[in-house]
Amino acid sequence: MKNKFFAVMFFVIASISAFGQQQLTLEEIWGGAFRAKGMEELNAMKNTNQYTVLNFDRKTNSAQIDLYDFATLNKVATLLDSKNFPALQGIDSYTFSKDEKKILIANNSDQIFRHSFVADYFIYDTTSKSLTKLADYKVQEPTFSPDGSKIAYAYQNNMYVYDLTSKVHTPITSDGKKNAIINGVTDWVYEEEFSFVRAYDWNVGSDKIAFIRFDETEVPEFSMDMYNQGLYPTQNVFKYPKAGEKNALVSLHIYDIKSGKSQKINLTSYNDFYIARIKWTNDANTLSAQVLNRHQNNLDLLFVDANSGTTKIVLNEKDKAYVDVTDNLTFLKDNSFIWTSEKDGFNHIYHYDKTGKLKNQITKGAWEVTNYYGFDDKNGIVYYQSVENGSINRDVYSIKLDGSGKKRLTLQTGTNNATFSPNFQYFINSYSSAKNATKYTLNNSKTGKEIKVIVSNEELEAKLQKYNLPSKEFFELTTEKGHKLNAWMIKPKDFDPSKKYPVFMYQYSGPGSQQVDNAWNGTDDYWFMMLAQQGYIVACVDGRGTGYKGAEFKKCTYKELGKYEVIDQIDAAKVFGTYSYVDKSRIGIFGWSYGGFMASNCIFQGADVFKTAIAVAPVTSWRYYDSIYTERYMQTPQENAGGYDNNSPINHVSKLKGNFLLIHGTADDNVHVQNTMKMVEALVQANKQFDWAIYPDKNHGIYGGKTRLQLYTKMTNFIKEKL
Repeated sequence: MKNKFFAVMFFVIASISAFGQQQLTLEEIWGGAFRAKGMEELNAMKNTNQYTVLNFDRKTNSAQIDLYDFATLNKVATLLDSKNFPALQGIDSYTFSKDEKKILIANNSDQIFRHSFVADYFIYDTTSKSLTKLADYKVQEPTFSPDGSKIAYAYQNNMYVYDLTSKVHTPITSDGKKNAIINGVTDWVYEEEFSFVRAYDWNVGSDKIAFIRFDETEVPEFSMDMYNQGLYPTQNVFKYPKAGEKNALVSLHIYDIKSGKSQKINLTSYNDFYIARIKWTNDANTLSAQVLNRHQNNLDLLFVDANSGTTKIVLNEKDKAYVDVTDNLTFLKDNSFIWTSEKDGFNHIYHYDKTGKLKNQITKGAWEVTNYYGFDDKNGIVYYQSVENGSINRDVYSIKLDGSGKKRLTLQTGTNNATFSPNFQYFINSYSSAKNATKYTLNNSKTGKEIKVIVSNEELEAKLQKYNLPSKEFFELTTEKGHKLNAWMIKPKDFDPSKKYPVFMYQYSGPGSQQVDNAWNGTDDYWFMMLAQQGYIVACVDGRGTGYKGAEFKKCTYKELGKYEVIDQIDAAKVFGTYSYVDKSRIGIFGWSYGGFMASNCIFQGADVFKTAIAVAPVTSWRYYDSIYTERYMQTPQENAGGYDNNSPINHVSKLKGNFLLIHGTADDNVHVQNTMKMVEALVQANKQFDWAIYPDKNHGIYGGKTRLQLYTKMTNFIKEKL
């Protein structure tokens, strides 16, 4: 009777304990149970002190573009409700004409690569409340002319202009051909590595369009088999320039709407070059273009005269390693311009006159500007984001054009990002930290004072409290070699310093990247916390080569990708191994993409340190990766064979001692499955045992349906079995 009583009491106590700390499950994580609320397609208007958000009404199953007032946050109107237009069938994205009286709406989008897609587009007139379809076919990257009378777009590698009055489609080019000639949109490697798709721009007068033409005829082709589309596999063939191979030949053209003629701009003084950006200045006849040499260590900002076609270098940037392309080029009313550069060792904001003469370095210090928001012309104030409050944090600041009067506008430590009203009177701040889910607030731009909460995730935070989740501890780790590295650690909630715990390390480590950031990181962090609930310590270290600590820290890996980063991960694991509560015989490492390259190298080169590694979609030799990314950091294989081969995990497979899980999607257009197949063969020939998983027809993200749940179940089971 007594034993039965104690047994019942034990069960009750255990049940209370279990209830007090619910366990995270993969089904919840990947089923969207902890998804944070946000502001979808938040778009600050340009002409009125208002903003729009794309909302979805589940009752009517319709999408709405809703207009809100910045000052009050009150909903002013629903500009468009898809339920009123049966042909629309939802809204994927939208853009406004310059006068904001017309809206271009995309739906039925079909993804091409990471950023590119084709879609059905509709033109909505907010005055007449009329909706018309742009074309009877899916197009790419349509934009209104500044006067709102025309729309330019790309279709099947050619460019067209649609006149909204005459409803006539006029071709600008006619030589476009798949895997040969592309006009007005980028090729695969520009899209992936220069991060843009629309390779054309309207001038302010709406009478000229500048565009880039890509001749990829001689670029080698890559093919991917698709296995689940029919009785026989199909093949997707596209141009992909690998390191040291031929790139597309690019040329710059200006089309005159009135004459219907194009002129090719003379860039013959450049050889084997990139046109990384084009943008019209506030002068209707002056185009800017950023031209990079193939090594990407010399950048010219050109001004092009649209009438004569003559070019002038107004700014030149050189670097012993590489120059990062900027999206922050902003032309002021007098055609002077704002530019960001890390030429003094840290990324800062500069002001140049219209001839390219430096007027002032606006921001200075041993910290990085991480975002440029805009210039309030009326008050002469620049708004930006930086890491002045520590490299793992982000804050919003204001500063005068002459560099005086700097103010920190966000006071909560973590990650702050702003969307400003057109007159810069207000900004919507999205704030999060490792402890706080994202919250959107309305703030005063002069003082930073919070006026009102727009969207919070208190409901999500309350839900997560039931799980009694462990926290993320940030610290600076110093390796035996003296390198100070940002790090975080998640310990089990019931952590006992007298016990010995296995450590599971996560990293990415790519140039300029950051994983140790004080932000709400969603599903990845949920998984790490789930592992902590199951008795693991999870840790992350940003080694040399990562970002936001200055150019020297970032660029020290130049020509040696994978050397210093691997040393730092191994050294960090050794430091963890000295902790009294760590079982140094049970340290694992995980990474995806560049992180997979790193995890592979670490389990091979750090065979006596790491027991287990998981590499997802890894680069296994930079010889197999694309030209723009790889050569930026490595030069070509012909110039730097040792840098490529000495740090390739393929050449270190014989050192494997521990447990290795290798994962890849067969339809990865970015890091080709060829990388994994090459390493599999090397492991086999080295007679090394390993585990691997292939996901048919899945791209670099490996998702769709139950894919992520199955993948993370596999990785979780592998960790529990092998670590």
